[in-house]
Formats: sequence, structure tokens, C-alpha cells
Amino acid sequence: MSNITLADKPPGVEGAGFFATTLDKAIGLARANSLWPLPFATSCCGIEFMATMGSTYDLARFGAERPSFSPRQADMLLVMGTIAKKMAPVLKQVYIQMAEPRWVIAVGACASSGGIFDTYSVLQGIDEIIPVDVYVPGCPPRPEAILDGVLRLQDIVKNESLNRRNTPEYKALLEKYGISTDNG
Repeated sequence: MSNITLADKPPGVEGAGFFATTLDKAIGLARANSLWPLPFATSCCGIEFMATMGSTYDLARFGAERPSFSPRQADMLLVMGTIAKKMAPVLKQVYIQMAEPRWVIAVGACASSGGIFDTYSVLQGIDEIIPVDVYVPGCPPRPEAILDGVLRLQDIVKNESLNRRNTPEYKALLEKYGISTDNG
């Protein structure tokens, strides 16, 4: 029989027949364990992501059951591979089309820093055009590293305040990237 590890419940008050916690903690736990990935793969890191979704590594066991190929139905953008400067507006548009809350993982050396392609035509890291929450190192990173990146993002999501997206700091961050924060 295999050992099954259950997710830690959020801190709260408990007694005989009841458990109470904050809404932030309950929603954070639900969000963290139901991330829908949008793979944006342009080169070899995409192959490693495919292996991560396969039965050996099984990203679905962490709540990322359904990869979404529609930005409007995803909340975790995984950018994998070399991003040419001509591709940058497309990537930014995909990010903008995602509904809030949304999170970004830069997978591999090329998405994180341009990798070995220090040329005029390659974006030297996607954080030049969109905010990044987690960086996964490697060229290409092993599936275990991608899983670690997703687990690190889950920790961020679990502990994120529900009001964070409405704060002046978050709006200033998006403004820095030239992304409008109005809903209209």
C-alpha cells in the first residue's frame, strides 16, 4: 500500500464537529490545488513539459489536471523556450487575455534570461514584458524541476491575499509593464 500525504489544512479554530478558518486561507487552498496551466512552448523545454504531464511525473496529481489552450480558461501561464522579440507582443496578449488571478512560470534558461541566445532578436527573459512569479532553471529543465516550480507557485497562491490584486502596488506593477488595470 502506498503512503498518501494529505494537504495541510489551513490554520483555524477547531472543536468537536466543526472547523473554522479565514476565507482567504480556504480560497487560497482551493486555488492552489486547482491551477489550470496554459503551456506556451516554443522549443525544447516544451518537450520536458510534455514529459511532466505524462504518467511518470503526472502533473495532474497536483491539481493541474487540465491543460488549457485558451487564455480565458487558464490561470497558470507556463512559458517554455526561446521567445523571439517578434513573439513578445503575442505572449503579452496571451497574458492580458487571462482572467485574474493569473500566475506565470518561466521555464528554462531561454524564458528566464534568453539562454545562450544573446542576440538582438531574442528576448532576454520574459520578465521584460510580463511579470513572472516563479523561475525554473535548466536548459532544458528536468520534469522534476518543472514540478518543483509548480509546487513553489502553489505556495505563493496558497498564501496570497484575496485583496492583493486590487492593491496599488499590484496595479503599479502591471502599469510598469504597460498593462491596463481597468476592467472596461
